[in-house]
Amino acid sequence: MSLESSIDAARAADGAPDIATEGPGDAIQRRDFLRLAGVGAGALLASGCATGSTFAHAQPVTGISRSGPKDKGVGHVVVIGAGIWGGWTAYHLRERGARVTLIDAYGPGNSRSTSGDETRGVRSSYGDRAAGELWTPWARAAIERWSLFDAEWGPVFKTKFFHQTGDVIMRTADEPFLKKTREYWTANKVKHEVLDGDEVRKRYPVIDAHDITIAITEPDAGVIRSRASTQAIAAIGQQMGVKLIVDRVRLAETKNGDLQGVILQDGTVVRGDSYVFACGPWLRKLFPYLENRMRVPLGYVCYFGVPVADPRFTYPNLPSFNFPGVTGWPMLPVDSRGFRVRGAIAPPAAPGTNAAPPIAGAANTAAAASAARPATAAAPIDPAQQEPDTSSRWASQDRIDGSRRFLAARFPLLANAPLLETRACHYESSVNANFIIDRVPGNKNAWIAGVGQAEGFKFGPVVGEYVAQRVLGIDGDPKIAQLFKLPTEEYEAVQTPR
Repeated sequence: MSLESSIDAARAADGAPDIATEGPGDAIQRRDFLRLAGVGAGALLASGCATGSTFAHAQPVTGISRSGPKDKGVGHVVVIGAGIWGGWTAYHLRERGARVTLIDAYGPGNSRSTSGDETRGVRSSYGDRAAGELWTPWARAAIERWSLFDAEWGPVFKTKFFHQTGDVIMRTADEPFLKKTREYWTANKVKHEVLDGDEVRKRYPVIDAHDITIAITEPDAGVIRSRASTQAIAAIGQQMGVKLIVDRVRLAETKNGDLQGVILQDGTVVRGDSYVFACGPWLRKLFPYLENRMRVPLGYVCYFGVPVADPRFTYPNLPSFNFPGVTGWPMLPVDSRGFRVRGAIAPPAAPGTNAAPPIAGAANTAAAASAARPATAAAPIDPAQQEPDTSSRWASQDRIDGSRRFLAARFPLLANAPLLETRACHYESSVNANFIIDRVPGNKNAWIAGVGQAEGFKFGPVVGEYVAQRVLGIDGDPKIAQLFKLPTEEYEAVQTPR
């Protein structure tokens, strides 16, 4: 059975989605999707109809129930946003028996999306997060699920999605982030190691660790090929019967607490029983309530070329790594994008200035930037760079130079490595520093699922199942539901450059 015929058969079995006016041609949409899916679509053509069996034997996840509706009476759910959260939500909704329409303005894995970079880390070291007690077991479940996903679907797509690199966090001294992470790992029975400086230098000779006194490792952490995975999940969803539409939406009216549909560019109204808005930085454009409750800063990464015929900087010969303010990982040989660096080392201070010292324990660039600012200071915001449709994704030379200073300091053999490419994406942060999975204010049948705090990608297969159960009426643990509620507080006013 071909991909298109299997999709059509699934649609016929479930009934066509509720669309008030015929929109853009379905055949064009399917051709566009096959182009997006690339080689994977060809593999699916030969593989027959997909099933939802990937996680059948996975370990239970804290706060997620596997009981609940699994029949054709669960209705039609429209998911807006085909990034990693939207794709996995569509997958789990379909697996539980819902009819699903998935809509994205630019298509799965596009370069404007939060899920559109080439790679993402998958780890569970969250001792620096207020929500770390929940995030740690969910991240552990996500590691297992990404591994299962890769085992089942990698051979079908004739590629590899998840690379178990292991992860090492290095510091010059022990600190609260490391201590709390170890507490969470011990409580969740996570396999890990604590290394002293001598062991670090022996184990990772290509890293300049002369001042490192402690490191912690998570051996089964890894790296996901994010764009490829996002497109593959959307392809699998279509094979399961999800209808994909590439178009922009605006909200229809709300009557008696129910959203009446979403409207495509040409006026087509797509109606469902429920709606999930998993559209990342575009959430603020659809829901003004979020305007001063979330931020959409841009994050930048650099991919540097590794020496020819030198495997030391390539998977599986080096783990992903974490230093204060900087994370990265080795080149993945499946597509050889390069040696990835996110973050930077600041330039040396000019003589006579009071430069701030490096921030010990900042797990990522966002944390470093936040810690570097006085509590009462407001970060300047460039409105043009808060607009996900039109923001420039070009990395400045200052950012590139800062990443190269990191290489010179910690990977001296790569100090002069060629820069192969840079990537940038908006990531979303909320004023309460947690995910948002809650009903749209004033609506009973519409949900917001987003604001991943620059960590959301790895949680995709777990968050998608959680969102699916909530939409289908399974509330689960009330404490978790409370954690993910829409924040009521707002950011303080920020300065806008003149």
